[in-house]
Amino acid sequence: MTAKTEEKAPKTEKHGFQAEVSRLLHMMVHSVYSDREIFLRELISNASDACDKIRYESQTDKSLLEEEPDFSISIRADKANRTLTVSDNGIGMNRDDLMSHLGTIARSGTSAFMEQLSGDKKKDMNLIGQFGVGFYSVFMVADKVTVLSRRAGEDQGWSWISDGLGEYEIAEADKKGRGTEITLHLKEDAEEFLEQHRLQNIIKTYSDHIAIPISLVTETDGEEASEKVNEGTALWVRPKSDITEDQYKEFYHHVAHAMDDPWMTLHYRAEGVIEYTVLMFVPGQQPMDLFDPARRPRTKLYVKRVFITDDCEDLVPGYLRFMRGIVDSEDLPLNISREMLQNNPVMNKIRKAVTNKILSELEKKADKEPEAYAEFWKNFGPVLKEGIYEDFERRDQLLKLARFDSTGVDGLTSLADYVSRMKEGQETIYYITGDSPEQVCRSPQLEGFKAKELEVLLLSDPVDDFWLQMVPEFDGKKLQSVTRGSADLDDADKESDDTEEKKNTPEIDALVGALKANLGEAVKDVRPSRRLTDSAVCLVADEGDMDMHLQKILQAHNKLDMMAARVLEINPNHELIRAMADIAKGDNSVDRLKDASRLLLDQALIMEGEAPSDPVAFAKRLAGVMTRGLS
Repeated sequence: MTAKTEEKAPKTEKHGFQAEVSRLLHMMVHSVYSDREIFLRELISNASDACDKIRYESQTDKSLLEEEPDFSISIRADKANRTLTVSDNGIGMNRDDLMSHLGTIARSGTSAFMEQLSGDKKKDMNLIGQFGVGFYSVFMVADKVTVLSRRAGEDQGWSWISDGLGEYEIAEADKKGRGTEITLHLKEDAEEFLEQHRLQNIIKTYSDHIAIPISLVTETDGEEASEKVNEGTALWVRPKSDITEDQYKEFYHHVAHAMDDPWMTLHYRAEGVIEYTVLMFVPGQQPMDLFDPARRPRTKLYVKRVFITDDCEDLVPGYLRFMRGIVDSEDLPLNISREMLQNNPVMNKIRKAVTNKILSELEKKADKEPEAYAEFWKNFGPVLKEGIYEDFERRDQLLKLARFDSTGVDGLTSLADYVSRMKEGQETIYYITGDSPEQVCRSPQLEGFKAKELEVLLLSDPVDDFWLQMVPEFDGKKLQSVTRGSADLDDADKESDDTEEKKNTPEIDALVGALKANLGEAVKDVRPSRRLTDSAVCLVADEGDMDMHLQKILQAHNKLDMMAARVLEINPNHELIRAMADIAKGDNSVDRLKDASRLLLDQALIMEGEAPSDPVAFAKRLAGVMTRGLS
């Protein structure tokens, strides 16, 4: 009998958590975070999502809801055993789901999230909420968690057990009906979460908007009592006048799996040929997956209050992927598939109208609250600028929304404001691209423009080099890189009468010839510069060539085999150039300037953030020059 019993005993698998999860769990177990109650919000939110998912799948498989057609979420407090159980009859999980959802961080951007962890408990908790790994917050209040789940359409149930200290166990288990039951064995200092009034307050505060009934089951004198706690209607169908700011915030926390507050709320109903409701938010902080290469929008699609998908690329364009919220259509069929959503005429009209509405609201913010808009731009400007490159229809509108660092003002400026400050006779909007505002500010190519008090836009987002190829002008003014072509600063500054810089002496002409002879094909040309005032030398792209920073980006992504040869510009007024020019007018000048010519080019490369073409040869030449200078 014993042997037979052992054969029937379910096999228990032990697994270690993914390394990233272990770090999160350590934070949870040892957390002193004051708002521990958010664990319940996360569990209810997950339960609601599970119900939404099976409701969608049941559109094509009616049998999934035969056992329990009505959805529910139940919370049971057991003071005698000090346990709190949250259960739902949603989609449920099988073994693989438990491994994926609870054993690993099953979302992109994991490495970026881990890099953001600072050690500051409150900041890190905010990151956890942003990243959407809220399930692990249960270990703030529990020293053991048991999950019992059965996936809809399957007969086998599964259990998942962990104390949050590094391992978890999975085993087959008996469970009646589909769904998930999560039991928290509460810590001694978390008994407050067994009190009826405390649980009621948390549910009303954080989850009142959940469109599935949430029941609180309590026991008094051996008698069980169950009461519905939440309002239970979709927040977006209520009149705006009936919704408080706090309710909007909590819905944002739910739909975005975030803990920050929204920067902007957009709630409206469109009526006419096509009817739909929109409740969307601009986050207050960057979501952790903002720069994920997939560029997936995170807006949820509903049809007549029924969840369809949270992976719909047709609701908003990729450059608005930071938006969080829902769109609820009255015109799409309930059984529409993700494949059918593509190129659907109703979806196309909704996408167009919603996109226009979002951009219109951003314009209002930019005009009425420029300081607040500057914060928005800091978070989402690099993403919004992707639209300038890819959305021809709205390019002019997006250009008006764009903000830039500049040499002319503190803070950010718009293109329209730049044009309003242009000097008399100036017909060009000047810009420079680079890896950071600090780096481009120090670029030698800016020197002449600063001396002439000509404003230059400082562009440091990778997307800048791409959208600039699509925008040759703004408001009739040509956009020109200060690192490409000749810098005709005198034409840009009609008030200047400085002709000294225009003169090329025979010595400078001789030096140009010697540099060309020594550098050969390493440079496209050598010429005196009108853009340099302090530096001896710089590199620029020729007029018809690709911008230098764009070449670097393409080469870094293996889209360009090699950099095109660039123009070396020298400053005729710099003492180093003058000294070299004195040598150039003498005999055997090409040989005498051989090492100095290479060092001059290497100096220009280093100022561009590049390594010398031959670091060993550079070191030898530099050592030789230093030796002669010190002897």
